[in-house]
This record gives sequence, structure tokens and C-alpha cells, in this order.
Amino acid sequence: MELIKLNHPHDYEKLDFPSMAMALGYFDGVHLGHQQVIMEAKRIADDKGIKSAVMTFDPHPSVVLGKSVQHIENITPLDEKANVIRNMGVDYLFVVHFTTEFSSLLPQQFIDQYIIGLNVQHVVAGFDYTYGKMGKGTMETLQFHSRNKFEFTVISKLARANDEKISSTQIRSLLRDGKVDSMPELLGRYYKTQGTVVNGEKRGRTIGFPTANVQMDNQYILPPTGVYAVRIQIDGQWYEGVSNVGYKPTFHREKKEKPSVEVHIFNFNEEIYGKTAHVEWHLRLRSERKFDGIEQLVSQIDKDKQEAILYFEKNKS
Repeated sequence: MELIKLNHPHDYEKLDFPSMAMALGYFDGVHLGHQQVIMEAKRIADDKGIKSAVMTFDPHPSVVLGKSVQHIENITPLDEKANVIRNMGVDYLFVVHFTTEFSSLLPQQFIDQYIIGLNVQHVVAGFDYTYGKMGKGTMETLQFHSRNKFEFTVISKLARANDEKISSTQIRSLLRDGKVDSMPELLGRYYKTQGTVVNGEKRGRTIGFPTANVQMDNQYILPPTGVYAVRIQIDGQWYEGVSNVGYKPTFHREKKEKPSVEVHIFNFNEEIYGKTAHVEWHLRLRSERKFDGIEQLVSQIDKDKQEAILYFEKNKS
């Protein structure tokens, strides 16, 4: 996959690219609804004998347009989003740097410069996709703005069994509630975060449960405090484990600014400080709580470990 970053105004010409079928959207999470849009673009590209493409935007439009704080936690930050899309077999990923100037483009200007001007022959987007200044361009106006230079396909909503639309907003809400086990039916995979293994208090090894202290990239949504069955990837190898997200109230009276993420990795005894770690969140086992003493804590950690081991044995697939 070729990744192309576009700054407005871009200086590419139509002849710089092959004919493409392009999926449009912000695609945070690249959830099953997003995948339906992207795979339809890929199917059309294959049918027409042209290249498949995805266009997304960075940062999130709401940050630039003042609809949120200056930082937004993502289900999939840009690098992760690119990895997921790459694994789907897409040929081109266009990332448009979203600015105030770019957001001021009229719908026709956006279509002329970023669709027709990039040699897009077919557009695929969700039914609720909007484009151009104040989102005035919609999938209903696309016929007019296309100038008959390309065809387009509108994807209707993808819903769960309860007819609730699969959305990034819904996924963020579930993650913040700790319902990580519901992610596969929405994302098509387990939720994953990335961080760096750093020095911690090293208390775990003194009580028989050494842990990797993972300092998470703050672009990700961190599940709430509690104990989780997780998998962790180090140097390309996946391991099973149990993670505690929290403030360790048994040992600390005062709450730190951010919770720590510690992972006890099963059957593992290597020095991994400074290494990148990917944590895959499978199941929230319990909430974090304060224990009366070390013995009670150790007993509970052992129960958590056994519960996580049993979980992975039952869910080997």
C-alpha cells in the first residue's frame, strides 16, 4: 500500500495517479461498518481493473473546527488505522491534513480537487458521509457535484442484532465502560493499544507476579481501571497475560494523574525495558480495589491469573 499525505492546496495532477475506486471517511476504529465501505471500493476496483484507495483525514475535524478539546483519543490513531487498512489489501491510502483552510472548501471545490483531480473513477461512502464547508455536501448532492466524471456507491448503515448502528461513538462509549469483550462484534477484532515498557516500582516481582509497566501512547482510549485478560505483543511475538489498569490503592494513598498499565505475562522472563508493546484487550475480569494486606492481594492476583488462563483456554481460536 502506498501512503500519500496531502496538504491543502495539494499540487498533484490527475495524471499522477492511476484510475481509482476510493472509499471516503474518517474511519476511526476501521470498524465493521467502515470495512464494508472499504471492501466495496476494493471489490469495485477489482471488477473495473483499477486501483483501490481510501481517503481519510488527520487530525479529527472536530479538533480543528472547535467542537472538542484540542486532543482527541482515537480508537485507531493514524499509524494503527493505516496498518488495518494495509492489511485489507488497499492500494493507496490518502491522508488529508485537515486544516481550517481545507474545511472552508465548498463541496464542489472538494470534489474537483480531491476526487476528480486525483483520478478517482468511483467513490464509495456511507449514507451519512458529508463533505465541503459546513458539511453541505452529502451523498444526495454527490450526483450533482460529480459533473458526471465518476460513479458512486452509497453504503447503508451496518447494524447490530438490536438494529443499533455500528459507530465509532458507540465503540468509544463501550471502551470507556470497560466492555472490551464486545469489540470483536463491532471491530471484527479485539481492541489494541500501543505503548513502551518502562521502569515501574518493581513491586510485582517481590510478591511473585512480575509485571511489564506499559506507558501507553496517549492517543489511544484507555479502558477504565480494573483487571483484564489481555494478550501482549513484544518483538512480534504474542503472549497471554493479565493486566491491571489503575492506581494501586493497596500501596498508594494519593491518586496519580494517570493510571498505570501493568501486565503480568504468563511464562515469560525477559528484560524488555524500552521495547514497544501492543496490548490486546480481551475481557474485564473485575474492578480495581484496595486490599487489607499483601496476602489478600497476592491471593486475588492468583485468582485473576487463573481466571485469565481459563479464559484463553476456552477461547483458543
